[in-house]
Amino acid sequence: MTAEESLLTIRSDGIYHGLPVFPENVGGLTAIITGANGISGTHMSPEQIARQLKEGDIKADYVFFFAYIQPSPAPGRSIWSAAEELVKVNKSLLSNFLQGLAGANAVPKRILLQLGAKYYGVHLGPTTIPQEESDARVLLEPNFYYDQEDYLKRFCEEHHCAWNTTRPSWVSGAAPDAAMNLVYPLAVYGAIQKHLNRPLVYPGDLKSWENLHVLSTATLNCYLAEWAVLTEVAANKSFNAGDDSPFSWGKFWPKFANYLGIAYAGPQIDTAGLVEEHSGQSTLPRGWGPVGTIRYRFKLADWAKRPEVSAAWKEIAEESNLQNKTLGDVDRVFGFIDAAILNSWPTSYSNTELRKNGFFGFVDSTESIFKVVEEFVGLDMLPGYFLG
Repeated sequence: MTAEESLLTIRSDGIYHGLPVFPENVGGLTAIITGANGISGTHMSPEQIARQLKEGDIKADYVFFFAYIQPSPAPGRSIWSAAEELVKVNKSLLSNFLQGLAGANAVPKRILLQLGAKYYGVHLGPTTIPQEESDARVLLEPNFYYDQEDYLKRFCEEHHCAWNTTRPSWVSGAAPDAAMNLVYPLAVYGAIQKHLNRPLVYPGDLKSWENLHVLSTATLNCYLAEWAVLTEVAANKSFNAGDDSPFSWGKFWPKFANYLGIAYAGPQIDTAGLVEEHSGQSTLPRGWGPVGTIRYRFKLADWAKRPEVSAAWKEIAEESNLQNKTLGDVDRVFGFIDAAILNSWPTSYSNTELRKNGFFGFVDSTESIFKVVEEFVGLDMLPGYFLG
């Protein structure tokens, strides 16, 4: 083996493949993880955080920052429309925590911050593709990811520790708080349609049906985060975090209907009867061309407010003794799946930077969705018939 060659060993773990194998001497390490349980917590000052860390004698080799606050949008506005409020609450969420670490003399070796696809401006309209970590920032409106990333880099420089950021796309994972979750509202839609003996109707048009996406399974994101902080050549770098499994609703929808044991209806081809909306920016993230357009016959956030839908879920929840007895916070919960389904421009992540640095993990996105559905059943958030 030449000086320019290296040998990497990979493994599989269930549905996850191409995972790194670490040297045997890597062990006995500790980590602080924020936002891991998906449950809303209390906004704390740096002094409060430092005091709790000191009282618990909490220090760690690594920090993984996954915490996030999603402000409720104004009525009739998109889920991410409160851009300035997103910056305000999420920058202070990170800065308070990092200042608390410093105040407790608990600065770790490496801090990993999870960002997301909004880094590329995909919520504002079509972007250049594939999306690469080196792409220029999209400055059409405030973006809390940029503020968080800049603060993290300054903090790490001042306190002599390394950093990483990751950028997942549409995340599939099971957590008690269903906001910003791809799978839960989708599964609720399927459960209610099954309960009402109705087909799984696709709400969008042909373009969104055929549009290619990158999904980001939460478990694979964690494998990537672990690899990033333990890999020296990955220090002080940002990485896309995707399943590496091209996904379209057109391929998934029939499989999901079959999984549920119900019929399905595909996209409405005739656009004359569809509602049409345009991205709200005259200037696009890609810098040129027509605005982004979505077309739909209905939105799931509106569907979830129908009286027969609410009544059906109440019956399902009572029969299966589920945690969520009613469909609450529907604009926040179902607004996310609406954005994922109806979006007509692609998320197309480049994996080049990951491959160059030695990460080869991937998962079949469809398999991961069904696995996450089963995990939601285990959390008593979905009825047991999803298990077959």
